[in-house]
Amino acid sequence: MSFLSSIDRQDRVILGSLGLAVLSVAVIAHSALRVWHDSVEIKPVQPKTQYITQDTEDSLKLGTLETLLAHYNYAIRDTAAKIVCDRAVNDGSTLELLLWGITRPDYDERLKSLRALAVITDYQTIPMLHTWKAYAALVRSLELTLDPEQEPLDDPYWDEYPLRDMTEKLCLMFLSQLLDRFDCEKLVKARFVEKWLAKQNWGESEVREANFAQYMRYRSNRITDIVTHLQERDSGREALVQSSLIPRGTSHIGADEEQRLGVAGRLNVLLPLVTGDLQQDDHARSLIRSFQQSAEESRLRHRNREAMVLNDGTHPFNNDDIIQQDPGSPP
Repeated sequence: MSFLSSIDRQDRVILGSLGLAVLSVAVIAHSALRVWHDSVEIKPVQPKTQYITQDTEDSLKLGTLETLLAHYNYAIRDTAAKIVCDRAVNDGSTLELLLWGITRPDYDERLKSLRALAVITDYQTIPMLHTWKAYAALVRSLELTLDPEQEPLDDPYWDEYPLRDMTEKLCLMFLSQLLDRFDCEKLVKARFVEKWLAKQNWGESEVREANFAQYMRYRSNRITDIVTHLQERDSGREALVQSSLIPRGTSHIGADEEQRLGVAGRLNVLLPLVTGDLQQDDHARSLIRSFQQSAEESRLRHRNREAMVLNDGTHPFNNDDIIQQDPGSPP
């Protein structure tokens, strides 16, 4: 009996030992397989954020930039174009070459140079053109666009600015952007008023100032923006006076008539209260009535100037496109 129990205990010991051995082998094998799996696993490389430094931009050769400009990816083309524009605007020789090009008599050369300037300049780089040489070049380019057969600028309902030459509009665009950032002293010294503005067809000498004032009152374009900046400086107003465009002492072109109409409107309310105690044959009453009639005539003339221009773009503008308000219609 004791022998059988001894054999039974030995079997259990052996079985327990075998179980522990198998468990140990399994744990060791699992650990070894884990280590091997981690060593042979190919992990994806995380992308690194990279920035184009100034040194990287400077190291790019022209052939490389030309290739990048033709790349199928828009972002790459856009970045390459910005690098090219930055190089051009910061290169003094390139800027001088373009300024020289906009003063050439050849129209195509002027247009290409102006378009190149428009491409390489923006709000941050436009101050590069705030130099005497740039203002003189722009004024000279405007001189070359003068049309000896230009129609008189005497029609308040005809806006000729959209039909002006592209080189002319580009020059005026640059000047308007510069005057939004700086004063007009350099432009005045470049004789912009004498060389270009005064040579526009403002009509005969007796109506020259009236046509110019009318243009300033009814137009809103680059020309009126530039003239507004000129009026803010004594030198600019003096140049306009010397060119017979405004009378001496004028501060704001085109505002006089509207101011008179505003004053007349207020007095029309107050005058009945004042004239109530006056006699019918009183000289003051006759004078006040005369003033009221003059104010009413001015108001009607001002209202009758209002009109609509209907044109769908399928034909050139003409007088048939202008629909004026009927004088007898209510305001």
